Amino acid sequence: MDALLTFLADGGSWQGGTGIPVRLLEHVLLCVLAVVLASAIALPLGCYIGHTGRLQLLGVNLANIGRAVPSYAVMVMLLPVMLGLAPVLGYDPALGLRFLPVLLAMVLLAIPPILVATYAGIQRVDRDVIESSRGTGLTEGQILTRIELPLASGVIVSGFRIAILQVIATATIGAYLAGGGLGRFIIDGIARRDDGMLYAGVLFVAGLAIGTDVALGWLQRRLTPAGVRLATEGSSGRIQGV
Repeated sequence: MDALLTFLADGGSWQGGTGIPVRLLEHVLLCVLAVVLASAIALPLGCYIGHTGRLQLLGVNLANIGRAVPSYAVMVMLLPVMLGLAPVLGYDPALGLRFLPVLLAMVLLAIPPILVATYAGIQRVDRDVIESSRGTGLTEGQILTRIELPLASGVIVSGFRIAILQVIATATIGAYLAGGGLGRFIIDGIARRDDGMLYAGVLFVAGLAIGTDVALGWLQRRLTPAGVRLATEGSSGRIQGV
């Protein structure tokens, strides 16, 4: 504890390109970029699967693959590919060493939970509601945007909660590949035998993950329709009373 307090009280820990604010910003920006890219792929595909019922086997297989492959293994597999593509595509090899393997691994690991939550949430919408909407003359696009997505929003946010926590953890592991972010405090703390830096890295990563999950949990409760929330709570109460 003394080592941690000493590190946090040191003004140098909060300044410069390796200070806590910069490392925190690096971590957050990398996570946001990965989630945005994963959402651009997973949300449209999840909406298509959930609304049409097609390609469901693909979604299940992607989810199973995403759960089975360790994040560090994905980064290591992508590393030689990104380095090999550097002279072909013309980007800096350092980018293929430090940034791209970590980013792509985070995107690949974030896609399955968002994809599954999106199509599962849409499929849970009462089919009678969907048929009634068609009877009123709504188009398929209007049904998706006005009926299915609002009713499935709580489930979709639960997928984002899982994806973001995985992304935060993967960004931390990415420091092993000379990446930035809060994981650098953990890696450098171990290398330098600096317990204060190590504990600070663990503290900030855990705080970021817990704070993000709490915020998304609040958002999930707000987005879940009151009728669905009350029905779920009622079912939980009956189960506990049995």
